[in-house]
Amino acid sequence: MKAYKVTVTDTVVQLVPRDNLNRPVYVQIEGNNTVYIGGPDVTSAQGFPIVKHSAPIQGGLGVGDGLWGICASGQTETIRIITIDAD
Repeated sequence: MKAYKVTVTDTVVQLVPRDNLNRPVYVQIEGNNTVYIGGPDVTSAQGFPIVKHSAPIQGGLGVGDGLWGICASGQTETIRIITIDAD
């Protein structure tokens, strides 16, 4: 497994790179801002909102899928991620 954190701002950032594996992904927000997740064209208006929880949110990525995130204008948030280490 690989664990890391990414700082998300109001510019789209890649959270999990595309890979040739099906894999589980766990995400958790550190602070109180919302991170909107989706594809490389994610926006805060149309992305899936992730907010702070007591436990990580689990999902999965298929072969060739990646994950991107963005915050609302002027906001910054740190998101923690655990996934399979493809290397």
